[in-house]
Amino acid sequence: MAAPLNRRRVRVGDGRATRTVLLALVLGATAVALIAPLSVIFAEAFARGLPAYLDALVRADTLHAIYLTVVVALVCVPVNIAFGIAAAWAVTKFTFPGRNVLLALVELPFSVSPIVAGVAYLFVYGAQGLFGPWLEAHDIKVMFAVPGIILASLFVTAPFVVRELVPLMMAQGRDEEEAAVSLGASGFDVLRLVTLPNVRFALLYGAALCNARVMGEFGAVSVVSGNIRGKTSTLPLQIELLYQDSHVLAAFAAATVLAGVALFTLVAKYLIERAERIREERAPARRPGH
Repeated sequence: MAAPLNRRRVRVGDGRATRTVLLALVLGATAVALIAPLSVIFAEAFARGLPAYLDALVRADTLHAIYLTVVVALVCVPVNIAFGIAAAWAVTKFTFPGRNVLLALVELPFSVSPIVAGVAYLFVYGAQGLFGPWLEAHDIKVMFAVPGIILASLFVTAPFVVRELVPLMMAQGRDEEEAAVSLGASGFDVLRLVTLPNVRFALLYGAALCNARVMGEFGAVSVVSGNIRGKTSTLPLQIELLYQDSHVLAAFAAATVLAGVALFTLVAKYLIERAERIREERAPARRPGH
């Protein structure tokens, strides 16, 4: 008797029971680790109604913390975008001694505790640090002031844009850039007209991640800022101060701002990935016309 021509290919996890168990585990972990905490934040913040929520959110110290957090983000995100583009361009488009060392140094903040980074900045820019006496002699205040917060935030967020750009730029290779140079394009024109359009979605995603981390950074900023209420407290530090002072509603109201940033980042990630999929699906249809 001849064997059947079409045999069903059996794969690991094809069983209905296996799929059900895996799905239940994933959904359960998501509910416990993500959905439940976010739900509690918004439920507690609006527990006494919208007027009480707004009153708690417009406290003078909370508004200053939001303002300071936004200022730090407005400085750090563009700087990290420029740094990420430059670093990714150097690592992926040129070959030079120490290339891998440079890439490792760029990713160093991922392996260093933010608390350690903050303490390191104290040893460099603090009153008793390496440059402390010179800074004090010239009446320049870095630690326990906004410049220290910006420096610490730049350190912890430096790898985000680079990490999104480098794999994509490596996969794309150098052919298009070399063709543009052979046609007489300048280096800036190659970057603006060839490289950046090809990595724009990765760049946007890296910027969104960078912004979320800047606004939510606690460890390094808590060390270098001094956590002075109404002066050097960013929003995460303000939430801790409010909770320690038993202003629970105000703490949860402030926390909704950071939770909103996190949700916005997730939505941005989805939209960017969707746009990238659409671009990839349409790209083959355009090639014959070139």
